[in-house]
Amino acid sequence: MYSFEQLKIFITVCETGSFSAAARKLKRAQSGISQAISNLEISINQTLFDRSGNTPTLTNEGEALLPVVKAIMLQQLHFEQKIASLELQHEHELVIAIEESLSSPALLAHLAILADEFPITNIEIIAESTLDIGKLVEDGSAHIGIVYADGKIHHQVDFTTIGYTRFITVAAPNHPLSSQSKIKDIDLRHHRQVVLRATEGQELWFSYGISSQHWYANNHTIINELTQQGVGWSILPEEMVQPAIAAGKLIKLDIDYEPNGWINTLDCLSSRRHVLGPVYKRAIALLKEYMNQQNLHNSFHIEH
Repeated sequence: MYSFEQLKIFITVCETGSFSAAARKLKRAQSGISQAISNLEISINQTLFDRSGNTPTLTNEGEALLPVVKAIMLQQLHFEQKIASLELQHEHELVIAIEESLSSPALLAHLAILADEFPITNIEIIAESTLDIGKLVEDGSAHIGIVYADGKIHHQVDFTTIGYTRFITVAAPNHPLSSQSKIKDIDLRHHRQVVLRATEGQELWFSYGISSQHWYANNHTIINELTQQGVGWSILPEEMVQPAIAAGKLIKLDIDYEPNGWINTLDCLSSRRHVLGPVYKRAIALLKEYMNQQNLHNSFHIEH
């Protein structure tokens, strides 16, 4: 019978490209890696690697089994994380990482209810960029993460949709695009864009850089200010920029192909490394309640 250890070694050889590289990564002897793969092949009666060349290459059978093995290992990880979390007796603390552009007084007032309902639980709220929150939840630094859906699959966290938000394209009143109607994609490309980008280079799927000139920032607050200063046009959360639009500091651009902006979901990521008990459940309920109120208040609906 094959073992999880053999499956892990199989994946590592595929990722590193050779038995020797896998041995270095796993801090094992190369002979042990080779033997583990041989034993796995015997146990499943399939040849996984062609060893006739200088480096092993996946056989057709190996290519067919690799995605299945990866899925098995992800399920094992999930199982182990849940077991570890169950060994803890109760929630001593709750760390909530919130997309910084959503950290409004109204949202914090909603979460403040937790102070009265769970007086002995220490709660920490972190304002971070959506692009960094996923990693915080994955490594256990945060129990909950509230993010704009970025299209990325987070294998080590659970997630649920808690609401929707609209992003619109804006520029300063003196920007050349502000006086233009029915702006097309080519028009945007001719002017500098202020783009959200994480330190590792990730960008959101709907607001990535399309212009030939860019300024980058790692949070929406800075992008909002730079856009008001006339540095360039940007795509920002509608609720966040409404005060600046009302004050005449920003103009909503008339985009021909997206006149109603971009509708995006708000997701709640939750860690599998911690006990997620009554405090967590109440926090999620409050966040959903807040988002429902905001969506109703803004008459929010999907217009696509």
